[in-house]
Amino acid sequence: MDRMRQLIDILNKWAYEYYVLDNPSVSDREYDRLYDELKTLEERTGRVEFDSPTKRVGGEPVKGFVRHAHISRLYSLDKSVSDEELEAFFNRVSKTLPHPEYTVEYKFDGLTMCLTYDNGKFVRATTRGNGVEGEDVTAQCLTVKSFPLTIKYKGLLEVQGEAVIRLSVLEEYNKTAKEQLKNARNAVAGAIRNLDPKITAERKPEILFYNVNYMGEGSLDTQESHFAFLKENGFKVFPFLRICKSREEVKAAIDEIEVGRRNIDVLTDGAVIKVNDCTARAGMGYTDKFPRWAMAFKFEAEEAETVVNDVIWQVGRTGKLTPLALVKPVDLGGATVRKATLNNYGDILRKDVKIGSKVLIRRSNEVIPEILGASEHNLASVDVAKPTVCPYCNSAVEEVGANIFCPNKKCRPRIVGKIVHFAQKDAMDIEGLSEKTAGQLYDTLGLTDCSALYSLTCEDLSRLDGFKDKKINNLLSAIENSKKVSGERFVFALGIDGVGKVAAKDLYGKYGGIEALQNANKDDLLELENVGEITADAIVGWFADAENVAEIQALLSAGVCPEKTEKPQGGVFYGQFVVLTGTLANYKRSEAQSIIEANGGECQSSVTSKTTLVIAGEAAGSKLDKAKKLGIKIIDEQQFAQMIE
Repeated sequence: MDRMRQLIDILNKWAYEYYVLDNPSVSDREYDRLYDELKTLEERTGRVEFDSPTKRVGGEPVKGFVRHAHISRLYSLDKSVSDEELEAFFNRVSKTLPHPEYTVEYKFDGLTMCLTYDNGKFVRATTRGNGVEGEDVTAQCLTVKSFPLTIKYKGLLEVQGEAVIRLSVLEEYNKTAKEQLKNARNAVAGAIRNLDPKITAERKPEILFYNVNYMGEGSLDTQESHFAFLKENGFKVFPFLRICKSREEVKAAIDEIEVGRRNIDVLTDGAVIKVNDCTARAGMGYTDKFPRWAMAFKFEAEEAETVVNDVIWQVGRTGKLTPLALVKPVDLGGATVRKATLNNYGDILRKDVKIGSKVLIRRSNEVIPEILGASEHNLASVDVAKPTVCPYCNSAVEEVGANIFCPNKKCRPRIVGKIVHFAQKDAMDIEGLSEKTAGQLYDTLGLTDCSALYSLTCEDLSRLDGFKDKKINNLLSAIENSKKVSGERFVFALGIDGVGKVAAKDLYGKYGGIEALQNANKDDLLELENVGEITADAIVGWFADAENVAEIQALLSAGVCPEKTEKPQGGVFYGQFVVLTGTLANYKRSEAQSIIEANGGECQSSVTSKTTLVIAGEAAGSKLDKAKKLGIKIIDEQQFAQMIE
């Protein structure tokens, strides 16, 4: 028995080195020799220890999967695919946590698993299922060698990980398989959710762990400590975890994953961003489906490698200089790509982009792809020069934060960009006012303000190249028709930095008119779901500029008439400033908010001294605590329903 215990400890140590650390200390032959000796002793004594490696061989097929409830619910992650969606996540977090610290890790494309331990011993393995309960796949999971059967921690424990099949393993499997497996994700799902554990063993899946879902004793205060705990107890974790103190660092980590995923042996489709502080997470809580403190950023599939021929700088309507890479033509998603975007000079440095170097580019939802990072340099590679003057008007540039700006408001691309933005369909909807036409209006007529569009005449437009009677009449009619516009589209048309269509709708919905919005202060603006610190500062700053205020007056004087939103002058919530917190059983958050606003109330995203009422659902957290401290009236869902009735 002593020899058996000795062999088990040695073999488990070697297996940990091989399957978890990827750093074997002995040959396969030496492992097999001791394994065979242990198996012989087990057959002779008729005894098999709990953590014996011989238990990891696939047994007989099971009759069916048994459903098992998780100790703590396993949530899925909300997803974003664009910078705008990611910014919305950052804004929501900052409402609760003014200076958040984030973690960024790989998002693997496999099958989510939940493993249970008690008194230091493996109990069972289940799939995620619907989050509340999953299928018991213990027999299948026992064939996986990348997790421990015994651990140091002795309390009741659930750990979460992703079952994956390495791409190289899948390739080898397909060389001899009767039935080819198309991709790694389907392969691992079929391996774990197979009634025959022998098939699971043949496909050689492994599990990469990333989360402690439940701890019966003690607690972990950060995502870093989750990783440390998992490694300390012998679980395999992927060796990538970035701690980020700013949005820019999060985006840099995402870019690092985007480039790095091409060189790893595991299928991955994105990055996972989490608030690092677990106490802060508890305060932020959950929606019906997702934690509010985490987000998965999904990558697009269309990517290619090419060479940077040059980098030029473009000037937008706000004066910001944005680098544009001119690349060697390459086919991407059925189109020939010759240009790719970068964010700013800091982005160029982070991604190590140089003229003459090879880079990886991706087509996302934009027409022009973006550069993800450099993939190869050569002796002819040249650093990209940082601009000191505007490439269009030669004005000395200014640096504001991470960006470079042309301060000249009359710079041609700024004016053209401003007019095009103003005229677009989602703004004033002036059909026929293209970028080319906006350029002609500037070059030929000297038009620099959007309000001047409303004083254009047939004679003015006849001076533009290609403008005949029909085209002139069509444009003048479109300009005239644009005078009647919804308030939210008018706010969007103003071109305030950071105010997109969603924020414009929220702003006009809250203030009901341009005059009220003009006088809004930063604290009031921050109460809106889709307005963060940076956008609030931009709004206040925009209306503080006398030229902008004068432009609004000129537009109104020209006959532009944004529709005012009439707020209810009565209702059960009239005059109330209401905060919703926790989960309501019978109402979606958006439905409850609409009901409150339709009944004269105003919804806030966080509890402030201005708040008069808090509606608390299940699992209400820090907002409820703050309301109690401030002595604000609190009601539950039943009372809310009674008020509506």
